[in-house]
Amino acid sequence: MAERSARPTLEEVAARAGVGRGTVSRVVNGSPRVSAQAREAVLKAIDELGYVPNRAARSLVTRRTDTVALVVAESEQRLFGEPYFAGIVRGISTVLGDTGLQLLLALARSPQEYARLADYLTPQHVDGVLLASLHAQDPLPARLEAGGTPTVLGGRPPGVTPVSYVDADNRSGAREAVEHLVRTGRRRIATIAGPQDMGVGIDRLTGYRDALTAAGLPELVAYGDFGEPSGIAAAEELLARDPALDAVFAADDPMALGALRVLRRHGRDVPGDVAVVGFDDSAAAPLADPPLTTVHQSEEEMGREMARLLVSRIRGEAVAEPVVILPTRLVVRESA
Repeated sequence: MAERSARPTLEEVAARAGVGRGTVSRVVNGSPRVSAQAREAVLKAIDELGYVPNRAARSLVTRRTDTVALVVAESEQRLFGEPYFAGIVRGISTVLGDTGLQLLLALARSPQEYARLADYLTPQHVDGVLLASLHAQDPLPARLEAGGTPTVLGGRPPGVTPVSYVDADNRSGAREAVEHLVRTGRRRIATIAGPQDMGVGIDRLTGYRDALTAAGLPELVAYGDFGEPSGIAAAEELLARDPALDAVFAADDPMALGALRVLRRHGRDVPGDVAVVGFDDSAAAPLADPPLTTVHQSEEEMGREMARLLVSRIRGEAVAEPVVILPTRLVVRESA
């Protein structure tokens, strides 16, 4: 007997299970409108025949692609070099793994790539979009929503009002970090702020200023891009502007680690001469020399909440709280 080469059809599954073609289709598409007995017979026939659903044909019927895109408006170096993004992806994958939705990762490293992505991210290609690391008044979220693609953002973007986003309580976390420095006797507290075209950069700088205003202390600000090299450059700038500074609050851990390098190079003891506090509580923080005091936020929880909101919107469920703000907490270690 010749070996079977053609893939089994829906009709063959129906015949083997002793049910109609429509029943098989409902089982394959996860419909609850099937009896337990019929479902068991169909699943048994699928297993025996080795049936694999035709995704293209299925999408024509269901108008679903079973694909979700995660768009990161950063370079590969930033995406794979900073722990923040790894945590986000892990959290998203945890939720999507239980839904059957596939995750498509897309980088937008230039305006040209961003424009091509905007044309691609339609309901014909994806069921929904997760956007991370948005800058300035980005028009993409509104364009996707207007085109019928449910969208959830990671972080509050400045200048736009998205339908749904997830963020940490960045302002409160930064304020708590600087209040800790004030309580421990620091009076010349500098900050390495993040980009001011991002909500996270704006909020953490605002929290720093809140604490200094309440304490009646002057501010000293330099800016970075959330990467360690920018933290090194900013710390050099701050020391040149005020050699007597006695504390640095950096808007993320990589920039704080850069500041530690600079202070060591200049012979400043941490925390004896200068205290240092970061933000993120990354895996590198407790391994730093000295271990880094930092503000804890859960990137994985952020990713999970982003995916949870998007899945609900894709399914057409009512979302009671389309904006989720996650709490932060200060983790005190030896650097401050």
